[in-house]
Amino acid sequence: MPKFFNPPTVAKPSSNFSHGVTVPAGARRLIMSGQVGMRLDGTICEGIEAQTEQVFDNILALIDAAGMKKTDLVKIVTYCISPDHLAKVREVRSRKLGDHAPASTLLIISALANPKFLIEVEAEAVSEG
Repeated sequence: MPKFFNPPTVAKPSSNFSHGVTVPAGARRLIMSGQVGMRLDGTICEGIEAQTEQVFDNILALIDAAGMKKTDLVKIVTYCISPDHLAKVREVRSRKLGDHAPASTLLIISALANPKFLIEVEAEAVSEG
């Protein structure tokens, strides 16, 4: 299915991600809106660790609902409001994704849609068509 790669002609990734992913023709795509640290009941988790846990729980729930697996996750884009949060974000991501390394982009931005949100992650998964 998707093939993750880091060619020797590009610097080694600085954390657990892949520089590229190829997707075969006819694959089924799940494109996810940005997920935030909001629980099912609409409450917002407190702190970066709890919000990041909820973000990845939401992403994994969407993947599961689409009949896909965690290893079908091919791309994530993380928006974080503080560089001070990065260590905790990477720790939680590693806990949730294990050694799976999708293509990844990380941006530090000044704010998200709700001032209580500390992180938002967009994601895309691909599986056999």
